Amino acid sequence: MNNSPLQKSLEWVYNNFKKNTATMLVVTGTIGWGLSSIAQIGAIIFNPKIKKEQKSFLVPQAFWDAAINIGAFFLITQSTKKIVSKMASTGKIAPTKVREFLNKNKVYGDKVGKLDLDLDEVLKNEPKFPKDSYYSYKNYATTLGTVGASILSSNIVTPILRNAAASDVQKKYLNNRPQPSGNMRV
Repeated sequence: MNNSPLQKSLEWVYNNFKKNTATMLVVTGTIGWGLSSIAQIGAIIFNPKIKKEQKSFLVPQAFWDAAINIGAFFLITQSTKKIVSKMASTGKIAPTKVREFLNKNKVYGDKVGKLDLDLDEVLKNEPKFPKDSYYSYKNYATTLGTVGASILSSNIVTPILRNAAASDVQKKYLNNRPQPSGNMRV
């Protein structure tokens, strides 16, 4: 089992994301959307029960779905992860131990929540900075924000965008279809 592809994959994920689970969620979620999109498009293309005329409509629609799913998921989750991470790095959101440390040190206390404060730099210069508490909280907050963003993206934003795109694709498809005799549109 130690040399199996699954074990190697799990080791790679662990080694690359053990300190930042939010990044793991963004990367694996984006990969998941990509793989499911490939499967969806492949199922349409290689299904002999789907007529060629239907495929000419379904394949472009599946490509649009893929682009929207992958793009919206990545952009929304990555942006949220960066915003929450920045909020934690500036002390805008922080656990009690970190707040107490910052409030005791007037050098930092006035900068809390402002962009010129970087707690990742503070902990390098301050041996008494509650590093474990800070990193655990930052990882927790960014992970929670990323999970929320993935739910928002997958269940609210992408369906709205996909419906709009599918409607446009359908209109173009219907307008380009050969018309029955009598020039009546169907």
